[in-house]
Amino acid sequence: MSSAKPLAGHRLLITNDDGIDAPGLEELEAIARQLCDEVWVVAPDSEKSGAGHSISLHHPIRLRRRSERSWAVVGTPTDCVLMACYELMRDQRPTIVLSGINSGANLAEDVSYSGTCAAAMEGTLLGIRSIAISVVRALSGTPRWEAARALLPGLLQKLIASDDWPAGSFLNINFPDAGPEAITGIRATQQGQRPPGAFSIDPRIDARNVPYYWVKIAYPEGEKHPDTDLHAIHENAVSVTPIHLNFTHHAWRQRLSQTLQD
Repeated sequence: MSSAKPLAGHRLLITNDDGIDAPGLEELEAIARQLCDEVWVVAPDSEKSGAGHSISLHHPIRLRRRSERSWAVVGTPTDCVLMACYELMRDQRPTIVLSGINSGANLAEDVSYSGTCAAAMEGTLLGIRSIAISVVRALSGTPRWEAARALLPGLLQKLIASDDWPAGSFLNINFPDAGPEAITGIRATQQGQRPPGAFSIDPRIDARNVPYYWVKIAYPEGEKHPDTDLHAIHENAVSVTPIHLNFTHHAWRQRLSQTLQD
């Protein structure tokens, strides 16, 4: 008789923004199945990188069943979490949402654009413990999954078992572009901020002499203050950042209140 898996009793929902056929989703599903018997996959039918926390309001959401507990959704990562919770798993909702493994960083201001993080945000808004997971790579490089394969199972067990998980918060995990042997540790970090200019506009002219434009990505070197996600990755450490969905700047609110009363 086999022993129970570490997360027995949980129902894990796996999603992403790279699409249901992405290698990172396959990696995460394999890790999840090491930990839990009940794993559901509800992911976009195609890549939705940069979708942010968008939802489909102006066209219907369609889906295609891939297997008993796997569905491809014509929609955003947020749509996928909503579909899982309100339709596909409505009789018994997931207890954990895992989003990823994203091919590329979700550090600093990336969080505001990221479909990977957006799925974790939506899970959080629905009262479900949620974790976004990414592997950092060069913009023109390929992701290295080995460190996540080696470290993520134990890390997920530790985080999910923790009693310290404030409401309205999710975890954003980033693995550096390094093999397991080069990882220098796992750090609790804060969200960093790069200098302006990560995204810009690249103008082009088509064959009919009509202008068109690409959004150009070129992450500038800059802020690597200690304790930030950027600094941890720079030092080949795994970054675990707790993100709170209350965007209020509380110190400024106090000063603003005084300004409005003057």
